[in-house]
Amino acid sequence: MTLQQLRQVIAVADYGSMNEAAKQLYLTQPSLSATIKAVEREIGIEIFTRSNRGIIATPEGEEFLGYARQVSEQYQLMEDKYLSGGPQKKKFSVSMQHYTFAVEAFIRLLRQYEENNVYEFSVFEGRTIDVIENVRKQISELGIIYENDFNENVIGKILREGDLEFVPLFSCKIYVFMAKSNPLAKKKLISMEDLMDYPCCTFDQGERNSFYFAEEVLSTYDYKKFIKVNDRATILNLMVGLNGYTLCSGIICQELNGPEYIAIPLDTEETMRIGYIKNKKMHLSELGKKYVEELQKYKVQEETDSI
Repeated sequence: MTLQQLRQVIAVADYGSMNEAAKQLYLTQPSLSATIKAVEREIGIEIFTRSNRGIIATPEGEEFLGYARQVSEQYQLMEDKYLSGGPQKKKFSVSMQHYTFAVEAFIRLLRQYEENNVYEFSVFEGRTIDVIENVRKQISELGIIYENDFNENVIGKILREGDLEFVPLFSCKIYVFMAKSNPLAKKKLISMEDLMDYPCCTFDQGERNSFYFAEEVLSTYDYKKFIKVNDRATILNLMVGLNGYTLCSGIICQELNGPEYIAIPLDTEETMRIGYIKNKKMHLSELGKKYVEELQKYKVQEETDSI
């Protein structure tokens, strides 16, 4: 198996079409098909299958593609450093649930490389299962999610099946995040009864909209008013326009969200464990380690807020 063959396999996965991949690679379709079949024979699995949506990877193929992408990217880094004659391009990708602090940590990491004009960073905010899948497929090196006593068994099973692991960073109490204009914003402690007449805003989880995949704790609570959204900006707007709220870690990032919002402790014994997921067989890259260091700074903030 050659690097060229791996890149051809990756191209088919990226374009979802044998014809389009062949066109982009300046190959004939029969030649590319022969390469794919040769690789499949060599590794003993079927990488792709045809469907109404075109060429898609099999579950075994997805795993193979994850390793293939890593090999290709590592070779590209080596080529950039030793063969191009120029500076090495810095590459890093992270996926996350809708956490402003995780975006803020990403920004702080990126600022360390502002003077380096050859970098390729990626950040993806999305549904819980998408975060997990991005790490499993090695689209992202890390994924930022939370676990608690309620979801840890289900999330843990999915991670183990994907050869992933959850590494906890810090534990948080539960806070109510709302606009400062909300009638409850002056309270020191808020109960679920206080929130009864206000809409609870949560992030929609799509087809995997199970309680276990919710980004907010207390997902099984019988809310009187409940609104599902798919982006963070909409939740912020609903907090202002409808006095909505959401449950969160309490970590405030005013630089990104602005000063119009507040987090107030919720009267509950529930906690959440913020952490990152990674491939258990792979070590963190230099950039991965530095990003984790940025995230760990919020542990100090959480401990200070708890005093």
